[in-house]
Amino acid sequence: MGYYELPVAAVGVGTQPSETDGAELNYQAMPESMSTFAMPEIPEPEVVGDLLQARQLLDDVQGVLRDYRVGDPPSLFELSDLDRDNLALLDQLLGEGEVSIVVAGKSQTRIQESVLAGLWRVRYLDREGTLLRDTLEVADIPGLVRQATFAAAAEHLVLPDAPLPEGVLNAPPLVAELDEKSLAYRPAVPPHVINLTLLPQTEQDLAFLDQLLGAGSVTILSRGYGNCRITSTQMRYVWWVQYFNSQDNNILNTLEVTDVPAVACAAPEDIADSAQRLNEILEIYR
Repeated sequence: MGYYELPVAAVGVGTQPSETDGAELNYQAMPESMSTFAMPEIPEPEVVGDLLQARQLLDDVQGVLRDYRVGDPPSLFELSDLDRDNLALLDQLLGEGEVSIVVAGKSQTRIQESVLAGLWRVRYLDREGTLLRDTLEVADIPGLVRQATFAAAAEHLVLPDAPLPEGVLNAPPLVAELDEKSLAYRPAVPPHVINLTLLPQTEQDLAFLDQLLGAGSVTILSRGYGNCRITSTQMRYVWWVQYFNSQDNNILNTLEVTDVPAVACAAPEDIADSAQRLNEILEIYR
């Protein structure tokens, strides 16, 4: 039996013949980098041998990470009792991970995921930016995000009585859809996602939705395969989720009805992996 070598078709920019109308094959550029776990620089035991507070606290944190189960309430660890050197060791061992969160209001809370998924540094600040409270929290997402994001949000999304602005064509049906899904949402209900990228929205539609929904108190930035910017709105359970590639081009634009978008939360398997990694970090000091 003979064997034949099949031709392999080339695809991609510049590989196809030009069209008669001058159009060329062109693809959206894909992200070029992805954030991955990197083991933090670990001081030698003799350098930090007397920093027992930080090491004991991290032993306790490792146990909570190890035993974490879906649905567990957040576990808090106060850092106010740590002196400067112990706090510096903690900072060095935990580093900064992919997710950053800002919760605005009368005061401000800044949240930074550590290099260990599910372990969050939560800093509470006053209006002048003075640190009031410093904590570590083990959770898929810090409790404050779920508790406070929509505490003062509107329960209904209503179109204005005035005539719609010129160019607003497809936004009104989305307003009705968001209102219905928001009212029906419960924590056990799967998220409802409206993909604006695939819908025939005009620039005026998007601007109208942005103005009608308003800006909420929580902004989340997830840096992984490209960037994901997540902002709460003033409508209960409605988030605006935008994905950008490494060239900072918006490649996916969605509205999501849920308590917290899953892309911002640490997955259970990642938290279990964090427990193992923290154990490896601490092993040198035992």
